Amino acid sequence: MSDFPQAGDAMPDIAMETPDGGSVKPSDFKGRKLVVFFYPKDNTPGCTTEAKDFSALKGEFDAAGVALLGVSKDSAKKHQNFIAKHDLTTPLATDAEEGGLSDALGVWTEKQMYGKTYMGMVRTTYLVDAQGKIAQVWPKVKVKGHAEEVLAAAKAL
Repeated sequence: MSDFPQAGDAMPDIAMETPDGGSVKPSDFKGRKLVVFFYPKDNTPGCTTEAKDFSALKGEFDAAGVALLGVSKDSAKKHQNFIAKHDLTTPLATDAEEGGLSDALGVWTEKQMYGKTYMGMVRTTYLVDAQGKIAQVWPKVKVKGHAEEVLAAAKAL
């Protein structure tokens, strides 16, 4: 993973689609801290828990001056359904384009399950400082307690 941006490097500035058909990129948050959490798929148990946990703490992230952005390869329409179904308050973005942000960061990669090899999202979270530099990376995230851990790190930044 050393070929990909690490803590101390600038966050790649690649645009992604928002559920309403707009566009968002990391530099849109310059001047604020930003948490970008990559997750495999809308409406799956771990991803739903993670998105709900970040949503539950959104007020605390806001109070600490930290923006949130959840990212997967799911379509804008799937994101709309995911948000509505679970009352999510965390903004989501679609990184479906080839050469997108997840590719640039190396979190869209080859995975294996039941002997099959496929491309998938590695659950990874990035904390970006107000200048757009990666402050901390959580690779291969375990969901339980993760949003709280990220909040604590963001407040300490």
